[in-house]
Amino acid sequence: MNELETRKKIIELCKQMNRTGLNQGTSGNISAVHKNTLLITPSGIAYDEMQPEQIAQMSLDSENDDWEGPCHPSSEWHFHKAILKRNPSFSAVVHTHSTFATILSIARKPIPSCHYMVAAFGGNNVRCARYATFGTSELSENILEAMNDRSACLMANHGMVAAGANLDKAMWAAIELEALAKQYYHACQQGSMVLLPNSEMDIIVEKFKTYGLKPSS
Repeated sequence: MNELETRKKIIELCKQMNRTGLNQGTSGNISAVHKNTLLITPSGIAYDEMQPEQIAQMSLDSENDDWEGPCHPSSEWHFHKAILKRNPSFSAVVHTHSTFATILSIARKPIPSCHYMVAAFGGNNVRCARYATFGTSELSENILEAMNDRSACLMANHGMVAAGANLDKAMWAAIELEALAKQYYHACQQGSMVLLPNSEMDIIVEKFKTYGLKPSS
C-alpha cells in the first residue's frame, strides 16, 4: 500500500475495532510502518471523524516524540515504536482495551496453554506485562519484556497489544487474543481446566511457522 492507502486502512481498522466491540471510544490505537516511518493514530480524535491527514507520522529511528502532521500522536507511541524497531518482521501494532483481555490484565493473569491457538503468539502462553503508567517509556520496556519471542501480550490494569506482519494480521491477532481471553476467563469459572503440555505446544508453535504457506514446487 502507498502512504495514503495505509492511512485510510488504519482509520478503517479503528472503526472496525469499535464497531465489533474490540475497543471503546478512542482508548485504543493503531500504527503501521511506511518507508521507515511510523504512521500512528492521533490522540483523542473520534475514529468516525478521523481524516487520513490527521494520522501522525514519526521517525522510527528517533527516540523523541517529534512528529509531522496537524495532530499529536497517540500517547502510546513509545511502545509502538519499540515493538516495531525490535522486530523487523512486524509492520503494524494494534492496542485495545478489549473487555476480556482487560479483565485478565486487571487480575494480572497471563493466558496459559488452555487452547492450541495460544501458540499462534509464539509460545505456550501470552504473558501479562508489568504495570506502568500509560504513555511512559517504562511501560514500553515492560511490554518489550513480556513480548520477548511473542507477538502479543496483556498489559496489567490496562488492556492488550498485538503485532503483525501487516495491518490485517495485527488486527487478526488482536481479535484472536480477545477470543482466547474470553475463553480462558469462562474456563476459569468452571473450577478446573486441562492445559496442553509444553511438549504439545512446542509442536504447534513449529507448525504455525509454516501455517498458510504454499509448499515450494
